[in-house]
Amino acid sequence: MDAQTSRSPSAASARRSTGYPTKPPLRRFLTDCHAEFRTDHSGELADYIPELQRANPDHFGIALVTIDGHVYEVGDSAVPFTIQSVSKAFVFALALEMVGEERVAATIGVEPSGEAFNSIRLTNDNRPFNPMVNAGAIACSGLIYEVDGKGAFERVRAKLGAFAGRELGVDEAVHASETATGNRNRAIAWLLRNYAVLPDDVDAVLDVYFRQCAILVTARDLAVMAATLANRGINPVTGVQVITPHIVARTLSVMTSSGMYDYAGEWTYRVGIPAKSGVGGGIVAALPSQLGLGTFSPLLDNHFNSARGLKVCEALSARFDLHMLNRNADVRTSIMADYDIYGISSRRSRQPREQQILDERHSDIRVLELVGAMNFGTIDYVTRRLTSEPPNAPLLIIDFRRVPDITAAGAELLGETLTALGNAGVITILSGFEQTSAVWAAISARTPEPRRLRRFALLDDAIEWAEDQVIYRFGGFTDVKESAHLGEQALLGELEADEIAAIIKLSTTRNYGAGQRIIAAGEPANSLFFLQSGMVSVKLPSGVRLASLGPGMAFGEMAILEQSRSADVVADTPVSCLELPLDSFADYRRVHPETSLKIMRNLAAILARRLVAANAKVDLLSAY
Repeated sequence: MDAQTSRSPSAASARRSTGYPTKPPLRRFLTDCHAEFRTDHSGELADYIPELQRANPDHFGIALVTIDGHVYEVGDSAVPFTIQSVSKAFVFALALEMVGEERVAATIGVEPSGEAFNSIRLTNDNRPFNPMVNAGAIACSGLIYEVDGKGAFERVRAKLGAFAGRELGVDEAVHASETATGNRNRAIAWLLRNYAVLPDDVDAVLDVYFRQCAILVTARDLAVMAATLANRGINPVTGVQVITPHIVARTLSVMTSSGMYDYAGEWTYRVGIPAKSGVGGGIVAALPSQLGLGTFSPLLDNHFNSARGLKVCEALSARFDLHMLNRNADVRTSIMADYDIYGISSRRSRQPREQQILDERHSDIRVLELVGAMNFGTIDYVTRRLTSEPPNAPLLIIDFRRVPDITAAGAELLGETLTALGNAGVITILSGFEQTSAVWAAISARTPEPRRLRRFALLDDAIEWAEDQVIYRFGGFTDVKESAHLGEQALLGELEADEIAAIIKLSTTRNYGAGQRIIAAGEPANSLFFLQSGMVSVKLPSGVRLASLGPGMAFGEMAILEQSRSADVVADTPVSCLELPLDSFADYRRVHPETSLKIMRNLAAILARRLVAANAKVDLLSAY
């Protein structure tokens, strides 16, 4: 079943009656795979550990977890089995975390052995070939034992549980069976001790190894564990950062070269997804940034890999072209839009002189809206777009609200570019993230002088700040009036002095403190306001700002057309305004219908300008 919220029978019936698909395509594919491969009875149960021969050969489960935490499950995905050699990948990651990469590398190699997983042979410098064969896995357990002693196994079990997102148990019968028959592993362990790879207490280290192989998991657990690797070490179901991205990269590298025993080369050629198998019948496969797959079927082929699980992985990779080396990405799609502010101004309404400056100097502000995860290639393209032409826009805004992640290499390139632009006199404004954002942290950490960067959570706020800079540089804000005459109101344009005087006579002066709400969404729309001094913001109940208004502007004017308020109006600063009750205004309009016609024409012109601005933004984004 899919891990999703259940719905009522009536809703399901409605979907069936309208032809709404009841299963996502990926679930249908996994279901078809299960139906097709369950009839394949090739392979044998593992026999070198007697207890594993008790497994049910008909068991077959598939689970797939996406990096946003959605879980697909088919067949026997909840049947527990022992993790066996699948544990090696995750214990290797734990060893890297506990003792560091240098210590691990001095003890264990990373080259494919070309031999069976339980070969009693070391490299020329007496190290295990890699951590995915028994010798390397026992050495990893030894490194952990050196740090934690008797607590080593519990450390392993806790870490694997964090990968799986739940506490994991141990099959004591399998552990006892492995202990009783594990003479070949004892030979490997004593060979390692002979070359000082293991500490003195060889039996204790072996017990850690035997116990970690006997940890109980399900196909679902393996899928979550794989998805954690695919998600840069963050468990997508629990949200816990289990391991660092650096260790994830090292773990997936060794899984790619050596994870499927002596079938690893063929696996990489045919499937191309980092994976690890175990003689318990499990396979774990992690495709970075996309998915984690876990399968369980105890019938093994002659390479000791699950026969059915192998077929599932091959079918999934082939059907959806998931080979990690067959990627297709166009770096040009990383820039969603690149524009100046002509016709795309902020939500701040401007005085005529201010707007004239912005109309004349619109090319002084350049905006780049980025989309998707940023890596070395995409940021290289962005930086070339920024530097291939002379930086003729002194104010540069880069919006990251559609960027979920940036790699260290990408942040390095961007930081160098922003520094160079700053030295050339360009002011860079970054928008789309809060100060706690990981993307902001990565960029600011790699910019020599991050204090020179301006950061805003919203693109509109960044554009407004840049507009203020342009207006100030070119003579704006020098004649700002503390109070604006009603004759300057766009809503009252072309009215005669006596008509305006009559409206003033019908109005009442209102004063509001900073932060005070003047209009509330949902309340009756029974008056309109003429702002004489101060600043107000028009906001949706969600907090999204629709506009900022200054002296000489009206708000609440939609009351002429609507019966209830559709937005809040809040005083940003101390505010003085005239409030005109609509009842009084209606009486005035009956006596002076020509004045009413002028006002309605002005309102239509205001709404038309807003529509033109909105369409300009839609046209801009649809052009990319």
